[in-house]
Parts: sequence; structure tokens; C-alpha cells
Amino acid sequence: MIYFDNAATTRAADEVAERVRYMLLENFGNPSAQSMMGVRAENELNDARKIMAKSINALPEEIYFTSGGTEDDNWAIFGTAEGYKRSGKHMITTSIEHPAVSEPMERLRQKGWDITVLDVDKNGYIDLDALRDSIREDTVLVSIILVNNEVGTIQDVAAVGKLIKEKNPKTLFHADAVQAFGKYPIDVRKMNIDMLSMSGHKIHGPKGVGFFYMKKGLKVRPIIYGGGQERGQRSATENTPGIVGLAKAVELAMENMNASHEKVMEVKRTLAEGILRDIPKTHINGPSIEEASPYVLNVSFNGLRSEVLLHALEEKEVYVSAGSACSSKKKGGSHVLRSLGLSEERIEGAVRFSFCRYNTVDEAAACLEILKEKTAFLRKYMR
Repeated sequence: MIYFDNAATTRAADEVAERVRYMLLENFGNPSAQSMMGVRAENELNDARKIMAKSINALPEEIYFTSGGTEDDNWAIFGTAEGYKRSGKHMITTSIEHPAVSEPMERLRQKGWDITVLDVDKNGYIDLDALRDSIREDTVLVSIILVNNEVGTIQDVAAVGKLIKEKNPKTLFHADAVQAFGKYPIDVRKMNIDMLSMSGHKIHGPKGVGFFYMKKGLKVRPIIYGGGQERGQRSATENTPGIVGLAKAVELAMENMNASHEKVMEVKRTLAEGILRDIPKTHINGPSIEEASPYVLNVSFNGLRSEVLLHALEEKEVYVSAGSACSSKKKGGSHVLRSLGLSEERIEGAVRFSFCRYNTVDEAAACLEILKEKTAFLRKYMR
């Protein structure tokens, strides 16, 4: 099997699975309970919180455990809307955001909020001057994805954060770091990030768990109410197995970040250069091979439908995707690729390959040979 769909989800690291098993079968107490079992579980959560905080240069009390990126994004947007509605009703985002950001923004628009959606260039980059001009006195939030999940565009987050605070210090900056966390250094202080989203299953951690960073002192309101867990900000019994597994995944990601970056880039370069060299009518979408995230490669195979090519690759146990896994069943094609100004033919034939530190150059070479075989066959017999 060749698994090149890591932007959708990753397999859990062995060390992560061991920690999850330990919390499920041995240290399974409720961290809110006052018994020794509860205390033991709570201690694990406290240790995990410190690990998360250290990874982004935050304080432990600024870390909240959640179900992952979608909840985080919703919390940042709806929580800010509720907590800062007296300060203004204007938010800014971009045209290439994940649906977990774009859909809540649209919901606010329907409720009377003024939402500015920044356009991007052909490589997916926002115009910093356009961002500066869009920030107003009543702008309460700017939400921008750090690394785009479909084409791998890396925004200049430090420049964005600096610009926002210079134009309006009261405007909050939310960074969707789901595809960036654990792959690039993130310092929320230096980058002027007020809120940050991440998901464990993108970094070889468990599914259904993540953490939300919220700078101390913000008036962002909770969106989940109940028993008052997470210091009253996110009620619900904590997913202790997931959180402890996530902590191990974060540790491993931090330890392997530089080595992983170099290894993954070699895998991507092998596949990308091979496709462009050996398969006619192919185009890389978004930034160049070297400029985009090494973890994401989006290629259009002109004259083919991505869904047909995906299933042909599956016959050889090669797994890739046609875009964001969270919206792959929606009709209308990729809004990200459309925002880049691509033709319908290129959008229709776009395939996303996404990599992780466990992938190898040999897998890339094998994938290339299968792609050559399948694309030649499909173009010959399925016109």
C-alpha cells in the first residue's frame, strides 16, 4: 500500500497508540473526579497541557482541549462574534479557507455581520496591502489559514500578525494551523496570534482530539456549555486517552520537525518532477515544488476526471484524494482551485498527494510508475 493522503488523516504513531491504550485500560479515571483515579488522570492532562503550550510558546492556561480543528475554528469565529459584538460586526477571511472557517463566516453574514473575503493570487497568496486596507475600526477578527490544505500555500503569518496589530491593535488574529502545526515552527507571541486551531490526526495522533490556543485575557465566549470543564471554557468530560495520545504525537512532531521536512521534501520532489517529466498534460497547482509545503502536492491531469483516476489508483492500493477530505462529497469542484483562477479542465482533473515522515522515495517512485500506467490507459480508452 502507498498512502499519499496524509492531509486527510495520518496513521497514529506506535508510541501514540501505546499511550492511548494505557489511558483506556489502566489510567481511565474521570479527571474531574476527586478520587485518586481522577487525580491520576488529571495529572496526565496537566502534563499534556504543558507540552502543548511549550510547542507554540504559550502558557498552559491558554491551552484548551477540544475535538479538533473544526471545533476550534467554530469557537474562534462564533466565540469572538458573541464576545466582541459590541466592538464591531466586521470580520476578515480569505477565499481559500477550510469549510470549518468559511461556513461559520457565511452563517454570521446571514445574521447581519459584514464579512470581507480576501482574494488570492494564482499561487494562493493574499495581498498584504489588501488586508491592510480591509481592516477597520470595527474589525473584530481576521482568520487566515497558515498552510492551505489543498495546494500547500504557506502564508507569511508573522507579516500578517504584525500588520493586523499595527493597523488595529484591538483586532484579533486567528490562525488555522491544522496543516501547519508540527511541520513548521509556530511562536504565537512573535507572530501576534491570538487564537490557533490544530488537530491531532494530522500529526500521527488520535482522531477527534486537538487543542485550541486562546490568548489569556480575551473575551471570546464558549460555544459548549455544561459541567464547566477546561476552566469553564469548554464543557464536556475530557477525552483523556486522546489528549494523552496527542501529547505524545506533539512531542514526536517537535523532535522530528527538521528531519521530517527534509525527508518529505525529497519524497515530494521525486514524485512531482517525475510527473511533470513523464506524464503529458500535467500542471502543478499553487506554488512551485520548492515554495509550497513539502507535505502537499496538487497536480492537474488534463483530460481526466480526478475521481476516475483516484479509483484507478486504488486498484493498485495507492491512496490519494481529489481535495479536502472534509468537503470531497460536495458538488461544484474545489473552491480553492477556483480561487486560484484555474480552468474547469484543470479543476476537474486535480489530484492532491499529501505526505508524512513515514513516506519514502521508493514509494514516490512506485507511485509514479503506476500513475504513468493508469493515465496512459485512461486517456486512451476513456475519452
